[in-house]
Amino acid sequence: MMDEKAKTTPNLPWVEKYRPKQLDDLISHQDIISTINKFVSQNRLPHLLFYGPPGTGKTSTILAVAKQMYTPQEFHSMVLELNASDDRGIGIVRGQILSFASTRTIFKKGFKLVILDEADAMTRDAQNSLRRVIEKFTDNVRFCIICNYLSKIIPALQSRCTRFRFAPLSTEQMIPRLEHVIREESVTITPDGMNAVVTLANGDMRKSLNILQSCSMAYDEIGEDNVYTCVGHPLRKDIENIVYWILNENFTTAFNNIMNLKTAKGLALQDILTEVHQYVHKVDLPMHVRLHLLEKMAEVEYRLVSGTNEKIQLSSLIAAFQVTRDMIVAEAK
Repeated sequence: MMDEKAKTTPNLPWVEKYRPKQLDDLISHQDIISTINKFVSQNRLPHLLFYGPPGTGKTSTILAVAKQMYTPQEFHSMVLELNASDDRGIGIVRGQILSFASTRTIFKKGFKLVILDEADAMTRDAQNSLRRVIEKFTDNVRFCIICNYLSKIIPALQSRCTRFRFAPLSTEQMIPRLEHVIREESVTITPDGMNAVVTLANGDMRKSLNILQSCSMAYDEIGEDNVYTCVGHPLRKDIENIVYWILNENFTTAFNNIMNLKTAKGLALQDILTEVHQYVHKVDLPMHVRLHLLEKMAEVEYRLVSGTNEKIQLSSLIAAFQVTRDMIVAEAK
């Protein structure tokens, strides 16, 4: 059953509308959730450090913990949440965070909670300043540091926290949650469409819900082609055509066909390259030929990221495949 808040706020993005409200609602990382549940039930919550890719439930987990620990009335006085959009330089650590951590709650038992979301955007000075605050006010406050890249958090902070890695979600974990949202929102979706949503999300639950919401607003029935078109991703049959052209046609024909397709569908060479890369692993090529091709594709991708001309890089990509073809022919003789 949909909760009352979801009914009364129909204009909310689905990622917020269906954000888990308690730990039991979370769909993944059961080992992490059971461990944190034990900490909370025994009132022995340590400082936490959550890290992993976006959309894997890091923020949802700590917000669910906070809602479980505090009543709605206590929440605002007991929880300080700072995101990457807030200024979290050394001044804020010494000011806002320090004053929040140093004030004790007279009428409420337990400790306060400071949530530092996207902490890998904090400067090293701010992180160094924070380690002293964490140490000094452990009796009164628990910190939860959330980041995408563990390497950007200084070792001194890492050693003061209990670390949990949130891995990308598996297809089996994502589909039941997506099916729940589809039922609640009365969305019509084909099995191919569902598969496309999960494939494009790549383990990111937030991304899958955003794709689903965008497609449901654009189409009455969500199929595979609709999903790829809605997010501007190359269709599978278009990639198959591109691979066929660069492996079988001459240079000029392949170049013209791909340029026409790019113009007609508004495709970016970066996306084409990523998808063609998957096919290179599927095609049965001699190992040294495959290695040569992958090296050349990596160079093209690097140059694309540097902001080079797409036409020239497309020529380079086709040339790499032409050389590969010649290598195979020479080997067959």
